[in-house]
Amino acid sequence: MRRLAGSALADITPLREHPHYRRLWLGQSVSGVGQQMTALAVSVQVYALTRSPLATGLIGLCSLLPLVAFGLYGGAIADRMDRRKLGLLGASGAAVVSVFLAVQALLNLHTVGLLYAAVALQAVCFALNAPARSSMIPRLVPAEQLPAANALASVSMNLGLTVGPMLGGLGIGLWGYQAAYLFDVVAFSASLYAMWRLPSMLPDRAAASGKRASVLDGLRFLRERPNLRMTFLADIAAMVFGMPRALYPALALTLYGGGAGTVGLLAAAPAVGALIGALFSGWVSRVHRHGLATAWAVAAWGLTIAGFGLVHQLWLGLLLLAGAGAADTVSMIFRNTMMQEAAPDDMRGRLQGVFIVVVAGGPRLGDFESGLVAQLTSPTISATSGGLACLASLVLLLARYPSFLRYDSRTPTP
Repeated sequence: MRRLAGSALADITPLREHPHYRRLWLGQSVSGVGQQMTALAVSVQVYALTRSPLATGLIGLCSLLPLVAFGLYGGAIADRMDRRKLGLLGASGAAVVSVFLAVQALLNLHTVGLLYAAVALQAVCFALNAPARSSMIPRLVPAEQLPAANALASVSMNLGLTVGPMLGGLGIGLWGYQAAYLFDVVAFSASLYAMWRLPSMLPDRAAASGKRASVLDGLRFLRERPNLRMTFLADIAAMVFGMPRALYPALALTLYGGGAGTVGLLAAAPAVGALIGALFSGWVSRVHRHGLATAWAVAAWGLTIAGFGLVHQLWLGLLLLAGAGAADTVSMIFRNTMMQEAAPDDMRGRLQGVFIVVVAGGPRLGDFESGLVAQLTSPTISATSGGLACLASLVLLLARYPSFLRYDSRTPTP
């Protein structure tokens, strides 16, 4: 029984055997909590200054545009220069922005425009840092440990999404906005230290050829690799059609008879499920059919979201959202692993840049889609139809790219 439980838990072999990866993971885990504290503090501060939900919602737009604009470019840079230096540059820039946020809070500047500008600069720094950091992983752990490493990355991310807002709310309540911003500054030191200790990470063939890494070359590469292209299309289908978060306020009020607390529970449920899914991901390293596993995970996401729209009990709705979060974690683990193992080293940065654009843009398009359908019909119909549309899109994509289901990590074919 103990051996069975151990095999079900997340495989920590990459942390145990590879010091560089361990430091990078720990640094990202600590800084991730700080970043989520800052995200909450900015949202609360903007609303406190404006009392406008629209003004608060514009925060997302301020981050989306730079992520899309610089995400692809940041990936191209990561395929040309030392990824360690680029990661240091991005993390340092983000730390400076957090210092600025703390200063404006201490000085009580009360200027929403400054907060919007800071969020945009943070997004630029993230767009530079994230492709560099993600494309380092295949150089830090062997190929057979990539699924475990990506599962651990999901643990790190979802710890930030769950712990960060809780600590942020507590800190803001006790000491003000500056407490969250200052914690973020300190947390970034862990990420900077981990980056500093890494060896040089210049891409292999780019260094040898001297050829400039082009964003268009990366997109052409993706166009000619159906299995890699499918990893993005499957996620777009899930996020655009099956993302219900814009419906949470309406469902909390009209269906569950709750208020802000109920909205918070609905918003937290997918992150909790994703964290549980990552913690019990010991099995992923034993799976070789990554395309098939991704397809099942996306189908599970669509089914749970469709079911969420049909139920009227809060506890059951939360359970289904948690299941959707766990399915999304499984999909992320295998999609990211496919990108890392099937792409050459000098293309990994650009593919991670595309990944950032998809991850940032897909859910926001999903917010618009679900909100529009809810306006025309109802929130429950929007959630159910979105989940079913995700399933239908997945079936059509698999019919178009049947090789995706045959993808085997032992002989990775992009």
